[in-house]
Amino acid sequence: MSPAIRIEQVSKRFGSVLALDAVDLEVQPGEFFGLLGPNGAGKTTLISALAGLVRPDAGRLRVMNHDVQTDYRAARRQLGVVPQELVFDPFFSVRESLQIQSGYFGIADNDAWIDEILENLGLTSKADANMRMLSGGMKRRVLVAQALVHRPPVIVLDEPTAGVDVELRQTLWSFIRRLNEAGHTIVLTTHYLEEAEMLCTRIAMLKAGRIVALDTTQNLLRRFSTHTLRLRAEGSIPADLLQGATASGGWWSLPFDAFGEVEPILTRLRGAGCRITDLEIGKPDLEEVFVRVMQASPQGPA
Repeated sequence: MSPAIRIEQVSKRFGSVLALDAVDLEVQPGEFFGLLGPNGAGKTTLISALAGLVRPDAGRLRVMNHDVQTDYRAARRQLGVVPQELVFDPFFSVRESLQIQSGYFGIADNDAWIDEILENLGLTSKADANMRMLSGGMKRRVLVAQALVHRPPVIVLDEPTAGVDVELRQTLWSFIRRLNEAGHTIVLTTHYLEEAEMLCTRIAMLKAGRIVALDTTQNLLRRFSTHTLRLRAEGSIPADLLQGATASGGWWSLPFDAFGEVEPILTRLRGAGCRITDLEIGKPDLEEVFVRVMQASPQGPA
C-alpha cells in the first residue's frame, strides 16, 4: 500500500534562511502522526508545501500517490488543512462558508455532511451566524469544518487548539479520533505536547528544517526519557545518588530506568540516615523527550 504522504528530499530556502533541509518522511494510511518542533523549525513551511502553497526548491511531495506539483488538483482533493491563522470571509454565515468551500471542490448537495460536521464541532447553534460575529474559538471550529467539508482521506491540523478553551479541545479531539478510527490519516502539529503524547502513534521532530527524531511515541519515551523518584528528605543524600539528580523547591528528582531500582534507592537513603517526608514517582513524558532532542545538535533522524 502506498503511503498517505510521501516527502522526498524536500528543501526550501527563503533568502538566507534554510527552512527545510532535505526532509524525507512517509506517513502511512490511517496513522495519527505528530509533527513537532520549536517555532521556526519548518513545520508550517512543510505543511504549506504539502498543500501546494509553497513550491520547494528541491524534492517531491505526494498525497495519496498524487504529486503535489504535477497533479495538484487530485492531490489537493485528498487533503484537508486546518491552518494556524484565523482566516475567514466576513461576509458569509457559517453554513454559507461551508457551502462555498464545498463548491471549490465541485461538491453539490453537501448539506447532510455539513450538518453532521456542525453537530460534531458544536456549531449547529451558530450555523446562520455571520463569521465576523463569532469568538476566536468558534472561528477556529469553522476552520476545522472547512478542512473536512470535502471528506479528505488526509487531514493536517496545524496548531488546531492554540488559544482555545477546554471544551473545544475535547469536542475537537473526540471528532478527530472518530475520523481516524474510520480510516482517515491525521497529521498534527502542536505545542501542547500532552496532546501529541495522548493522540499520536508516531512522531517526527523538526529542528532547523531537519528531522532530528522519528519513531513511535512509545519508543521515543523509552529511549529519551526516564522515570524520576521525587522526594523531600531530611538529612544528606549520598553523593552517588545525586548523579543526574536535580533539585527544585525543596524536592529532589532522582532518575531511574526500572521500577526495581526504587527499593534499593530508598534503602540507600535510609541507610544514610535520611528521613523521607514526601515521595512521588514521575513517569516519562514527551516534554522531557522534546527538550532532550532539541538540546542536541541535529544529526539526522534518531
